[in-house]
Amino acid sequence: MAAMILDVRLPGARSLKEKRSVLRPILERLQRRFGVSVAEVAHQDLRQRAGLGVAAVSGSGAVLGRLLDDVERFVWAQPDVEVLEVRRCWLETD
Repeated sequence: MAAMILDVRLPGARSLKEKRSVLRPILERLQRRFGVSVAEVAHQDLRQRAGLGVAAVSGSGAVLGRLLDDVERFVWAQPDVEVLEVRRCWLETD
């Protein structure tokens, strides 16, 4: 299991409604394209910042690493979003 938090900036967002209209399609595409769980998990009250939480499960750490790399590249490629920081967390099970 792995989780990733992407701290992003949305410089063009003039309101929370506009921020969500930019984020919603990105979150939906991440779910559809990569099969990950994703949500806005931080900075919900700020109009130009968001924390995007991504979670994925696989039997292979290598597969998870490539998947998170792909998700991160996808977010970096979004024209309305600036990535400020990315943090990854690997969860081990017994």
